[in-house]
Amino acid sequence: MSTKNPFDPAAMSDNVKEQAQQIWLAGLGAFAKAQQDGTKAFEKLVSDGITMQRKAHSTAEEKLAEATQKATQAAHSLSERATGQWGKLEGIFEERVAKALHSLGLPSAAEMKALHARVAALEAQLGTAKAKTTKATATKPAAKTAAKKTPAKKAAKK
Repeated sequence: MSTKNPFDPAAMSDNVKEQAQQIWLAGLGAFAKAQQDGTKAFEKLVSDGITMQRKAHSTAEEKLAEATQKATQAAHSLSERATGQWGKLEGIFEERVAKALHSLGLPSAAEMKALHARVAALEAQLGTAKAKTTKATATKPAAKTAAKKTPAKKAAKK
């Protein structure tokens, strides 16, 4: 019987060669598996990336819409406050101008409006009175002219 001695250099060399061959084959198998699974994994990563990009894009659009709405509301609020401030400033200005005009003895806008209304009413009355006078004058001169001609003829006959 011949038994192999594990410490025999020839046996050790064969054992190392066999293990190296198995390691090499395991490496080739891992590489082949990685190529097969790598393509699938790459396609999965691309798919996951597309999904993630869509989610990020959707989230960005929502945040942009939200920011736009907040900015619009802030602008509207500022516009309302500015308009209110301009209104107050305008009121103060008008009040001070009215006081200055009053101190100079000039009539106010309300007094001027009332005066215009009175003048318009007087003009209307004057127009009515003038129309009556014109009608009366138009009929009287013809009668006066006829009356004046008659005595002149009588005086000429004498």
